[in-house]
Amino acid sequence: PKPFIKLPDGESLLLKTLKRVAVQAGLAEVLTVTNREHYFLTRDEYALARPQAPRTDYLLEPVGRNTAPAICAAALHAARRHGEDAVLLVLPADHLIADQAAFRRGVEEARRLAAEGRLVVFGVPATAPETGFGYVEGGERLSERAVAVRRFVEKPKLETAKEYVASGRHCWNSGMFCFTAKAVLGAFAEHAPKVLEAVRATLAATDPDKLPLVLDAERFAAAPDISFDYAVMEKAAGCAMVRAEFDWSDVGSWNAVAALGRADEQGNTVSGEAVLIDAHGCFIQSDGRVVGAVGVENLLVVDTPDALLVARRDRAQDVKAVVERLKLSASATVTHHRTVHRPWGTFTVLEEGPRFKIKRIEVKPGASLSLQLHHHRSEHWVVVSGTAKVTNGEREIFVRPDESTYIRAGTPHRLTNPGTIMCVMIEVQTGDYVGEDDILRLTDNYGRA
Repeated sequence: PKPFIKLPDGESLLLKTLKRVAVQAGLAEVLTVTNREHYFLTRDEYALARPQAPRTDYLLEPVGRNTAPAICAAALHAARRHGEDAVLLVLPADHLIADQAAFRRGVEEARRLAAEGRLVVFGVPATAPETGFGYVEGGERLSERAVAVRRFVEKPKLETAKEYVASGRHCWNSGMFCFTAKAVLGAFAEHAPKVLEAVRATLAATDPDKLPLVLDAERFAAAPDISFDYAVMEKAAGCAMVRAEFDWSDVGSWNAVAALGRADEQGNTVSGEAVLIDAHGCFIQSDGRVVGAVGVENLLVVDTPDALLVARRDRAQDVKAVVERLKLSASATVTHHRTVHRPWGTFTVLEEGPRFKIKRIEVKPGASLSLQLHHHRSEHWVVVSGTAKVTNGEREIFVRPDESTYIRAGTPHRLTNPGTIMCVMIEVQTGDYVGEDDILRLTDNYGRA
């Protein structure tokens, strides 16, 4: 997912977002609403911010239901923990903002307006006729940095977007908001009561003693799938807009990623290893292999372990059409990455064929896989680095670098990393079926058994 993509400086957009808010005065905690499958990956990113990381809390979604249910759940949770006068600063996790001082000034202005009971949106002055953004039209001036909202406008056609830029009254809708829990819940009650009702029922059915909180699947799935802008902001009265004095990008396309790098004399930007001959205006990104580009212009070439993208730069936004086509064909590429994150570490599928699969597995210090068994496959484990404490049936052994163990199908087994460095091993699976769903967890430290 985009929030976890590493930028050229080695930090993800999610980590940058956490650091950006960690310095806010009066911050009680950071509440993260995300899919439950991304919890451990998010937790690992936040760990990189220590000791600066603020107190964190989580609401985990069993299924995505757009931003309105997510924000409603966050507001109800915050009101329960901190009272209805708690101020919420709502930030997407995939934005890039360089001017931290200007961002803090904008937040303080938004906090002041929120304390008056207003719903506040951050608007970014429109400098180009972008058709991929929503717009906010400003009205009466409220302060040096804020105006009243006249109306919200969804993604316009090019000619309309040009008019908005020329008017000077329109800003891009950044998707960042600020309000009190009381104010936004009142707006939900007035303009989106079905969302509020469904999310309240979800939280009532969610086990409060099981942390992190995983929202009740059946009731949350019944919540309307609608954005916060559609459900609330476009209908609410008395909204305010803080005009951003900071630079802003939602890194919404590969062209936006390319803009973060430095172009050569021919206008090419390269991340990774590439050989360019008579190439101009291209963006090349490779996560492993060497990319050769000869006699081409204005191309995006993004080579990842999962897929290869080649597109004209002016068609960067059409990547989503490729994804939709893959979804229609039920391609596994849409749902499965070659590298998969687990609470204990990661595994990468190196090769797969009839009756076999080869993985590279990394287990964090002190972490442990579940005690499990497989009905249809046997496994060979070869430790590359670190030490593995292995339960293999009735035996418990230590496997060190260059040593191996064999686990027959149907045998309960487990791997624990007892050391202080990452344990890396190669796993070779053989059998009639090597799918990821051939697993029976007997006990698990992460509540998955």
